[in-house]
Amino acid sequence: MALDARSSTFGTLSKKIETRTARAGIIGLGYVGLPLAMAVARSGFAVTGFDIDPKKIVALDARRSYIDAVTNEALTAEIDAGRFSSTTDFAGLADCDVIVICVPTPLTKHRDPDLSFVEATSRSIAAHLRPGQLVVLESTTYPGTTDDIVKVILEGTGLKSGSDFFVGFSPEREDPGNQHYHTATIPKVVAGDGMQALSLMKSFYGAAVSTVVPVSSNATAEAVKLTENIFRSVNIALVNELKTVYAAMGIDVWEVIDAAKTKPFGYMPFYPGPGLGGHCIPIDPFYLTWKSREYELPTRFIELAGEINSAMPRYVVGKLAEALDVRAGKALSRSRVLVLGLAYKKNVADIRESPSLRLIEIIEERGGKADYHDPFVTEIPPTREYQALKGRQSIDLTPEAIAAYDAVLIATDHDMIDYLTLLENAKLIVDTRNVLSRLGLSADHVIKA
Repeated sequence: MALDARSSTFGTLSKKIETRTARAGIIGLGYVGLPLAMAVARSGFAVTGFDIDPKKIVALDARRSYIDAVTNEALTAEIDAGRFSSTTDFAGLADCDVIVICVPTPLTKHRDPDLSFVEATSRSIAAHLRPGQLVVLESTTYPGTTDDIVKVILEGTGLKSGSDFFVGFSPEREDPGNQHYHTATIPKVVAGDGMQALSLMKSFYGAAVSTVVPVSSNATAEAVKLTENIFRSVNIALVNELKTVYAAMGIDVWEVIDAAKTKPFGYMPFYPGPGLGGHCIPIDPFYLTWKSREYELPTRFIELAGEINSAMPRYVVGKLAEALDVRAGKALSRSRVLVLGLAYKKNVADIRESPSLRLIEIIEERGGKADYHDPFVTEIPPTREYQALKGRQSIDLTPEAIAAYDAVLIATDHDMIDYLTLLENAKLIVDTRNVLSRLGLSADHVIKA
C-alpha cells in the first residue's frame, strides 16, 4: 500500500491529520496529559480529554487548571475556541481519530512494573476501537510494552494493526517547573508499528511540537525514555555516594562539584539530595532491570544506583539525629522537626515519589514528630504509599513557629522561602540542598547532609 494512497484507511487518517480535521483523545489528564492536550488543541485539532477522576473534569469544566504548566487562561482559551473538552465517559473514544494514553506506570512493592493502568486503558479503547484510528502510548515503560501489550489487547477485537488501525509510542518528556522548555518546544521522539504508523506519528506530533525525532521501532522509543532517566539516576547516585564519602573526610561535596564543573569538557555536574522524586527517575530504571531478567542479563550498575538513591532519606535522617545529639544533646525520638519542602523539586507543587514524604515517615518511625512547610503544597493529598500522611497541612513559616522546632530539615529549596528569617530563628538546620551556602548564608548551627 503506497504511503500517499488517499483511498486507504491510512490515507484517510493521514489526510484528517494533515488538515487538522482529526479529533484527538487524550487519556489521563495529569502532568503529562493535560499539557499535551493544550499543545495539540493550540495546533488546531479538536481534543477530548478523558480521565477516571470526576474532580478533574469538574475543575476543567470550571476553567480551573490543577497543573502548573497549564494556566487557567490557556485552558479557558482552548475551551472557548471549542478545541478542548473533557469527560469521564470513555464511549467518546469512538469519535476520536488519534488516541493518546498518558496514564501512570508505577512500581509494585517488589519493584516490578505495574501496568494495570495501561492494560485497563487499552481494554477501554478496545471496547470502542474502529478502523482508521491511531493509538499512541506515552506512559514510560519497558521495551516491548506497546507491541506486546497495547497492540495485542487492541487486536483482540479482530482488527489488525497496520491495516485497520495504527499503533505508536512517543515518550513523554515533561519537566515540571522548567521555565525554558514546555511541551511544544521539547523535541519529541516518535515511533510506530510499521512505516505507515510512523508516518502518522510524525504528522500528528509534527503539528503540535517544534521538533520530531523518528526512530525505527516502538521498542527503541521505549528504550530512549529509559536511557534518559537511567542516565540521571546513575549520575545522581554517584554524587550521592561521593557525598557520604567526602563527608567522612571532612570535604564539602558541593564545593567539589562547583570546582569540577569549571572544566569545559568531559564533565557534567549533577547534585546530591535527600533522595529522588518525581515519576520518572525513581521508577523508570527498574522497568529495565525487570525486563532484563527475561534475557538472563544482570543490570548491577542500574540496580546499585537505585539502591544508593533509595537509601538517601535514611542517611539524611541519620545525619539529622547525629546533629541533634551532638549540637543539642537531644534524641530524635524527643524532637520536633520541621521538614522544609514537600514537593520533589523546587518551585513546583508536584509531590510524586517525593523523598520528603519518606523523610517524615522515617522521622516518626524513630519516635520524632515531623511537620512540614511548603508554599506550593498546602495539604498532603492521598498517595498510594503514604496514606497515614493524608490531610496534614503546611504550617505557617513565622519566626515563632521556626523557633518552636528542635531542627529544620531543608528537603526542597523553593525560591520563595525567607531563608534569612529561617537562619535567624532556627535552633538547628540540616541543609540537604546546599541552598544556604549558595545564598551566602552560613552559621555554626547549619549542617549539610
